[in-house]
Amino acid sequence: MTRMNWERLINDKRFGLEDYHDPKKNLTRTDFRRDYDRLVFSSPFRRLQNKTQVFPLPGSIFVHNRLTHSMEVSCVGKSMADNIAVALKARYAAQGAPVEHFDHLGDIVAAACLAHDLGNPPFGHSGEKAIGTFFSEGDGLRLKPMFTHDQWSDLINFEGNANAFRLLTHQFNGRRRGGFAMTYSMLASIVKYPFESSLSTKGKFGFFTTEKEDFQKVAEELGMLRLSADGEPLRYARHPLVYIVEAADDICYEVMDLEDAHKLKILSTGEVTDLLLNFFDDTRRSRMLAVMDSVDDPNEKIAYLRSCVVGALVEQCAATFIENEEAILTGTFEGSLLSHIRELEGKAYAACTKVSFDKIYRSGDVVDIELAGNRIITFLLERLVGAVLEPELHYSRLLLAKFPQQYDTGAATQFGKIQAVLDHVSAMTDVYALDLYRKLNGMSLPAV
Repeated sequence: MTRMNWERLINDKRFGLEDYHDPKKNLTRTDFRRDYDRLVFSSPFRRLQNKTQVFPLPGSIFVHNRLTHSMEVSCVGKSMADNIAVALKARYAAQGAPVEHFDHLGDIVAAACLAHDLGNPPFGHSGEKAIGTFFSEGDGLRLKPMFTHDQWSDLINFEGNANAFRLLTHQFNGRRRGGFAMTYSMLASIVKYPFESSLSTKGKFGFFTTEKEDFQKVAEELGMLRLSADGEPLRYARHPLVYIVEAADDICYEVMDLEDAHKLKILSTGEVTDLLLNFFDDTRRSRMLAVMDSVDDPNEKIAYLRSCVVGALVEQCAATFIENEEAILTGTFEGSLLSHIRELEGKAYAACTKVSFDKIYRSGDVVDIELAGNRIITFLLERLVGAVLEPELHYSRLLLAKFPQQYDTGAATQFGKIQAVLDHVSAMTDVYALDLYRKLNGMSLPAV
């Protein structure tokens, strides 16, 4: 059976800078660590602080935004990857195989986790849906005859994960070749759905038509398994580190959403306590309750439980990865790491998921931000798409003057022009999108 090889999968070659690749190892700061640092200092990463995670951006009560979520995912992902690396080094050392490349797993995953939400538009996942439905149900539907089947599939299934790969690899106007010039392994580790949009399920896919060749280049260099035949829509098996990034993301949003819901009094202390204690057996639960009795602050009680649950899930997911390494490397592993964890933790996680859908994601504040976000993004797309398609109009010229120069509104193709709009809108923060919406509606004017 064909099997991926770790020595190829861990590759510090930089996308767009292949000609300058230096295989020498920097003992103080590896290229994978440079990926992490480069992201931290980037504008797209900083903008995440004003993008909705689940709940509206905070007033007097702090809840998670995309930035804090990404930082926490990075911490959790690195811990999980480090645990896995220790086990893999022992396994391969016993076989007499090289093991030095496993030392980089933590840094690769930490950087990938920082970048995993970079392509998400404002207003949470409802922003992705608003963009897709603008083309499938809204004013954008009239544009369908202008595009190929694959291009249209990209638009109606707009996906933040695919947009993150574009953001990191595309050469925007005035920018250098290769985009962020990230390492091949880091880029592959953020693509949860390594197939094109025509194969999407529930709107999930890994790269747009314009980045298809770029992803293929990365995948072939790393020796990722191609699952499609020539002439068929492109599809690969996941890079193994994707499973770690995915698990860290799932752990953080599920557990942290409960903590945020508690702070906002959507869920009671008793409800959240019961949910989080379900992850542990009676012996461990007794010890945890004793610790909680020494703390009076309800938020501190929940924070303690949260940390215990995250630790337990990291341990379980790392063990699942090691146990299923062969299936992961042969592309036969099905589902996520969390779907294969021990029964005790699995049932507790499923109970948390049910409560989240029933009580958190349908709460009034969450639905309100989705409704407002949908209206704002739809309005902006109507105006901005009209401007790039009819640039000769006076109103269009005024709107085009507000586009950042890096977006190619004068692209040679109609699809390129539409992508320039989506690049601009998806990069907006919630605050910027709302401000632009008000200005274009005449509801806000510059101070005189």
